Amino acid sequence: MPTPKGLTFDTPGVYQIGVQGYLDQSWSDRMNGVDIRVQDLPDAAPVTLLTGRFVDQAALAGVLSTLYDLGYPLLNVELLEAQPLRKA
Repeated sequence: MPTPKGLTFDTPGVYQIGVQGYLDQSWSDRMNGVDIRVQDLPDAAPVTLLTGRFVDQAALAGVLSTLYDLGYPLLNVELLEAQPLRKA
């Protein structure tokens, strides 16, 4: 995805976070209401994908910090959609 113009630390966006391991859906509320889906393929470690809208990168960092505290290895973080502020 090309980098959107006007992207800042306080730009709202939809992100997808991938971690190795199984994270239960019950964690969704604690993590800004993200959608939690587990990919459990044969002969591979389970991968949990968390997808959701974050009001800014501080909110994203909070979820990443929680995942770190829970001991989940981070696989990727991807900006799926940004909503940069428009100048008047």
